[in-house]
Amino acid sequence: MYFCARFLKTDMAQFTEEDKIMRRVEQRFNKGVVKYRLIEDGDKILVGLSGGKDSLALLELLAKRSRILKPHFTVMAAHIGMTNIPYKSDLEYLKNYAEGLGVPFVYFETSFDLSTDTRKSPCFLCSWNRRKALFTVAKEYECTKIALGHHMDDILETLLMNITFQGAFGTMPPRLVMRKFDMTIIRPMCLVHESDLSEMARVRGYHRQIKNCPYESESNRSDMKEVLKSLEKLNPEARYCLWGSMTNIQEDLLPDKID
Repeated sequence: MYFCARFLKTDMAQFTEEDKIMRRVEQRFNKGVVKYRLIEDGDKILVGLSGGKDSLALLELLAKRSRILKPHFTVMAAHIGMTNIPYKSDLEYLKNYAEGLGVPFVYFETSFDLSTDTRKSPCFLCSWNRRKALFTVAKEYECTKIALGHHMDDILETLLMNITFQGAFGTMPPRLVMRKFDMTIIRPMCLVHESDLSEMARVRGYHRQIKNCPYESESNRSDMKEVLKSLEKLNPEARYCLWGSMTNIQEDLLPDKID
């Protein structure tokens, strides 16, 4: 018994920093995929490859998992270009990155008119139109699911934003069936921490986008990131408590709905 423990300790010590980071990310990634039954045999999954660290990580993780025997599924990547937003991505890098993982790459351009709904922020309109473009590409290539790069922090920040600004208790679920579009949205990194993805991006040497979106700072999300950090200072387990609260609704301890 002593020998085994000593052997394991020595073996673990041989892992590099990159090995340890990838092990942590992959464990949480695989747990989310299995727990929420995100991938089924025969799936063809389209990854929205924005060029940020999250989508780059998602594509790498899905490409690696697609090599297992069961469930058997395939992956392709699509980058959506917004012609009316002055940001810039390195398309050559994204194409080479995807193809280096053995994943087909597609580029699709679209745009939107900011004046169509002045009540919505540019971030919301951009996100919604990107999503519609992804549906178009997914349908064209007969994909069964669209995978997005949202991680645990994104999901918790959205929960806090909806409570604070919408008075609603909801967020982005790991799996969402879009009956109107006959498509399923999955978020395989739902249990992965953003801090781990930042470390993964560093050790993997991911390229940054050439120019970021000019509306990025206008989103309430950046404020909610700070709220989540503050909550974790009060309670290091805050993220897990927030996550658990979504499946622990005690309706008898809440006010009745009055029309």
